Amino acid sequence: MKSYFITISVFVTFCFVLFEQVRYEQKNHYSDWQDYFNETAITTVKKDIQPFKVVYTPTIDKSFIGFREALAFKESQGKYQVVNELGYMGKYQFGKSTLQRLKINDTNEFMENPELQEKAFIALCSLNKWILKRDIDRSVGKKINGVVITESGILAAAHLAGAGNVKKFLRSNGTDVFSDANGVNVQFYMKKFSGYDTSFIKPDKSPQIV
Repeated sequence: MKSYFITISVFVTFCFVLFEQVRYEQKNHYSDWQDYFNETAITTVKKDIQPFKVVYTPTIDKSFIGFREALAFKESQGKYQVVNELGYMGKYQFGKSTLQRLKINDTNEFMENPELQEKAFIALCSLNKWILKRDIDRSVGKKINGVVITESGILAAAHLAGAGNVKKFLRSNGTDVFSDANGVNVQFYMKKFSGYDTSFIKPDKSPQIV
């Protein structure tokens, strides 16, 4: 029994040392920790703070969950009951018109129901993927203004800046660049949310929330 615990202890120590070595080598690929942190983070700008404050949020992974949570943190720091100064609501900051398009008319219920908010997010992604299907097919893999276009970047930008503005950016080959109320443009969102696996989302003209 004693040898068993010694073996377990040695194994745990080995794993810890290996983890620290990998982290050290990864960190030293960059000039300093700030470069490493910035490169592996979602960047947002808070314009309500003077001078403007740049906020870095570490990403989770490149799965759909990572995509969802990174976008949610950008929108509300992942909080379901947030309403911003423009009236956008919930974890993913939905406007009333978007909710109505998804046939959600009771905003109080929406704010109190995390499950409904998650379903609404997936439904909106499906709708945006349908709206932008041709543009996704034509543009993914191309480089526009130095940014490699990915499906997740397109869907994130559509959520944050509107599908129509994403379409204008792609079809103008990057000359028509819309910026949102925070002064952040479509191209920035496409770069920062690139490379996630959003194959889970299926294009749907009329997504149903059940």
